[in-house]
Amino acid sequence: MSDAVGRRVRMVAGLLVLAELVVYVLVAQWIGLGWTILATLATTVLGWMLLARQGTRALADLRERARTRRSPGAELGNAGLVAAGGLLMVLPGFIGDVVGLLCLLPGTRSLVRGILTRLVLARLPAGLRPPVRVESVRTVEVPRADDVRTDRPSPPVIEGEVVRGPDGRPLA
Repeated sequence: MSDAVGRRVRMVAGLLVLAELVVYVLVAQWIGLGWTILATLATTVLGWMLLARQGTRALADLRERARTRRSPGAELGNAGLVAAGGLLMVLPGFIGDVVGLLCLLPGTRSLVRGILTRLVLARLPAGLRPPVRVESVRTVEVPRADDVRTDRPSPPVIEGEVVRGPDGRPLA
């Protein structure tokens, strides 16, 4: 990891810890320290329960995909989000609990996955972002059978070779 990336990660982690402390103090002032500690313990227990339940489902989905020899696709992403969400719920802090809950609940997991996908794709170099770009070696005009109008040219046929699929992996 380069120094710039490491500094950025440490800065974000520090800001998150500071934000958690501020929210914790504000909640303690609002409902009292005892209730805040009780709420923290309750969200930890809830996190363990949700992690166990959703984690079991995610692993069962992965096993089923492996058994039928299908690509894990979204199930692998779900398992990762469940693991991250469970960790965030188990750790103390209300901001992490909210984000963890969004990762653990099946209804909001696709929203989190979409946000993460956009963030990752925005950081990729332009050549690696979908859709796949195809370079043409030659174009040929081909008349369309259903096109009775002759004042409009027919679309070009582009000869090329698909070297990567929609997921960015090379085709075998």
